[in-house]
Amino acid sequence: MNSPSAEPVAVPLPQGDWPDDSGALSGPILQAKSRWTAVRWAELPGWGEDPLHEAWNAWLKSCERPGPVFAPLCSEVRRLSIGTMEEQRAWLMARLQPYRVDALSGGAEGLLTAYFEPVLEGSRTASAGFSVPLYQPPLGLAQRKPWYTRQEIDTLPQVQAALKGREIAFLADPIDALILQIQGSGRMRMTQPDGTQTMVRLAYAGSNEQPYKSVGRWLLDQGAVRDASWPAIKAWVAQNPGRVNELLWSNPRTVFFREEPLSDLDAGWGPRGAQGVPLTPGRSIAVDPGSIPYGTPVWLASGGPTVKLQKLVLAQDTGSAIVGAVRADYFVGWGTAAGELAGRLKQPLRLWVLWPR
Repeated sequence: MNSPSAEPVAVPLPQGDWPDDSGALSGPILQAKSRWTAVRWAELPGWGEDPLHEAWNAWLKSCERPGPVFAPLCSEVRRLSIGTMEEQRAWLMARLQPYRVDALSGGAEGLLTAYFEPVLEGSRTASAGFSVPLYQPPLGLAQRKPWYTRQEIDTLPQVQAALKGREIAFLADPIDALILQIQGSGRMRMTQPDGTQTMVRLAYAGSNEQPYKSVGRWLLDQGAVRDASWPAIKAWVAQNPGRVNELLWSNPRTVFFREEPLSDLDAGWGPRGAQGVPLTPGRSIAVDPGSIPYGTPVWLASGGPTVKLQKLVLAQDTGSAIVGAVRADYFVGWGTAAGELAGRLKQPLRLWVLWPR
């Protein structure tokens, strides 16, 4: 997404040139939702082939808000940001131990999906063309858990009164608003009342804490579509305009936002994840923190019809649907191409955490 057009190519090290990895392996580590089993570095698929400098940028971001386990390593991580990939790889093997992440029940294979930042057109004021509101968190949100459902938000006068004046922006398409809420953040070209336009980011600021239900699954279960991609969902909406609310209300969960400026520097990174640091396209993942703590470097391996991935990533985010031991949501960036990839990616996953020795 942001990387230069000409990048160094990773040259695999012959296994004999790797640091010695023949010592005794550590015992297993139990997390709330997973079991970690120590393995040899050679078990990691594609180890030695990944251009690690890309992941180093994400790791430097994690070092802006490191947890207690990785904070002592951050000075070395910063120094190695100008090192060669061979030096980075040798340091990883000397300082960290790979552990295979298994479910407590023993399964080592899970699910990989992807998420992205939509880029949308919005208006500061409501009009016939821009009538779908996006809200800041309502006052008193924390006093009622869960808060009102999506249908109640749209229909109950007292809920409408609680949200009056909390509008950040208005969109033209209710499905775009739903996509933004599901992804959790997005970029918006905002038209101001005087007609000028500015680029801003709408970042996650809370939810109604209702359960998430997939509108695509709702359509599939009814036999309304055979393809639950966003283009197919939008096509169904165009053919069934009288059922839009029925579709939207099948998902009771909604998300509230805060507006952030989007400088040229900020535009080179994704939104801040749950760790509190900006996400890096292709190198940040959302995880279940009960399985993998935020800020942990993770080796990710996934193969399927959409993409083959064998690479170092950083656990920097989470999401309401990201639950379980071997489960990750892969941040792919922003815009149309990222959205198409995120909509297609659903394939098997294996994970190894890289933990200090």
